[in-house]
Amino acid sequence: MKKAKFSEIGLYLSALLDNYCLLGYNNNMDIPTGATVLKKEEQMNTKTITENRQARHEYFILESYEAGIELFGTEVKSIRAGGVNLKDSWISVENGEMFIRGMHIAPYEKGNIFNRDPYRIRRLLMHKKEIMKLYGQVKQGGYTLIPISMYFKDSRVKVQVGLCKGKQLHDKRESAAKRAAEREIDRAIKERNKG
Repeated sequence: MKKAKFSEIGLYLSALLDNYCLLGYNNNMDIPTGATVLKKEEQMNTKTITENRQARHEYFILESYEAGIELFGTEVKSIRAGGVNLKDSWISVENGEMFIRGMHIAPYEKGNIFNRDPYRIRRLLMHKKEIMKLYGQVKQGGYTLIPISMYFKDSRVKVQVGLCKGKQLHDKRESAAKRAAEREIDRAIKERNKG
């Protein structure tokens, strides 16, 4: 592999940073603009249960919202044990209410007759205005609602709902190329700092 000169790396870095800023990233905080940012006190009280990594690969996440979820006791115990999967789940809006579908919560081992269907439809809890706003964007803009992550906030289970737009194949290739370029830059910087 041919070694790059420092000036080439500098030009490459500046081009990558320009693209990074054009994608809607804030220069000061390194987070996408429009994303919800938890305060430090809130971050200390949250514990991530699971993340939907496939959603970040398949969709552009434009906005994210926090929603409560209606669960039974054995489901919460199973979630605490780590028996939840968001991989193939999605969110629908019906009659002014939001429902999460396709989410798998494993039956609780000691739950016997109190266990529910692992794939049952569960209601999400949000303000009516927020639900109607999201419903309008889904119907008019061609967006979709996907659960991004699930976490405990204090003792309550919360779901991070993402307003998403599907990625085309060329978008996936582009994001993979950007990740590879960032890794290459990091490697070049580490090599330069070593020697």
